[in-house]
Amino acid sequence: MRGDASTLALDLAASRARSERITQDLNGERLLGPKLPIVNPPLWEIGHLAWFQEFWCLRHRNEGPPRESILPSSDALFDSAKVAHATRWTLPLPSLQATRKYQGDVLSRVLRRLEQEPDNAALLYYVQLAVFHEDMHAEAFHYTRQTLGYADPFARAEPTGESLVSSADALICGGSFQLGATPDDGFVFDNEKWAHEVKVSPFRIAKTAVTNADYKEFVDAGGYTRREWWSEQGWAWRQAARAEAPRYWLKDIGAWSVRRFDRTTPLPLGHPVIHVNWHEAQAYGGFAQRRLPTEIEWEYAASKSASRPGKTRYPWGETQPAEKHTNLEAGATLGVDALPDGDSAAGCRQLIGNVWEWTASTFGPYPDFLSDPYKEYSEPWFGTHKVLRGGSFATPRRLIRNTWRNFYTPDRGDIFAGFRTCALD
Repeated sequence: MRGDASTLALDLAASRARSERITQDLNGERLLGPKLPIVNPPLWEIGHLAWFQEFWCLRHRNEGPPRESILPSSDALFDSAKVAHATRWTLPLPSLQATRKYQGDVLSRVLRRLEQEPDNAALLYYVQLAVFHEDMHAEAFHYTRQTLGYADPFARAEPTGESLVSSADALICGGSFQLGATPDDGFVFDNEKWAHEVKVSPFRIAKTAVTNADYKEFVDAGGYTRREWWSEQGWAWRQAARAEAPRYWLKDIGAWSVRRFDRTTPLPLGHPVIHVNWHEAQAYGGFAQRRLPTEIEWEYAASKSASRPGKTRYPWGETQPAEKHTNLEAGATLGVDALPDGDSAAGCRQLIGNVWEWTASTFGPYPDFLSDPYKEYSEPWFGTHKVLRGGSFATPRRLIRNTWRNFYTPDRGDIFAGFRTCALD
């Protein structure tokens, strides 16, 4: 929800502290790193965070050109809508020290403006936008570290002794449902606007996400060699990627292990499968004779209250996320049987946190969609991306709710994503 000026000031500081913790050891050769289509050079991305905060909180005007930046040529360096991804490694970027100073100077000015204009509604909106933007990039830095094999900045003890869970289905009765956010929800992104009535047929959805043990059955059954379980696009991806198992899975003398950041550990069978893309999730459904939920079904299952009409903000109700509810702001997944206090009314566990969950739905606008001032956030990706819901272990608590829509292309397996399934009938 959108906070007052004092709350937003605290959130700005907390968001910056988190992103700095995740990037604090990215220096030397790591400031640029390898040129890959799924990551940004960290030095560029750190500068982009400062540029975004400055542009929207200090420079933006409703009419006319923006105010001048405190960093000359910042627009030509850090505007992600105008600076092509492939060029970001060769730009004349400031040094890390200069970039951190730019970040600090911008933050100080935004905090000062919040103090001076605590009732400026437009400013509060843009500050909240900047907080959430930095939160999302902090998670992106986190999965960049996984991609590049760097240490986990939030390392915890490796999982041991988790129980194996055979997931039952929750029966979700059909009915009318208000999909999306309402103005009473506070700050929401344009792709969540606005709540509108949809009809939902009865369906059965798994109470837990697909586990590594579940997915291992698919792999061991020849899941990456049997064409019949894959869509045409999925099979083309598998062939081009030469995929034989989920990324980061390793097999040695018949036993599966997994690379987590810079360590290799035994595959935690009771944890959700992670780092699988939409094509892989669809193929597993073919093997298991199951399907992915639509995003309407996912939100309906997460928001349906057993005690009152309408919908809830979180699967467990209206209470803000706590450690007893969900695995957020952490360093690793938990077993899918953990955190029963976060169950939905129908008994679905970990709909929020642990892993993002792919849905069957293509990302698109809700009826009467109007883009917000940050026009590049949603509209350019309609029709080409798939919707994920729920957040991951690396997602900040303040960012996530039942109506939140994440979106990636169906080939992206580097993100902290898994899935749950529905019965076919």
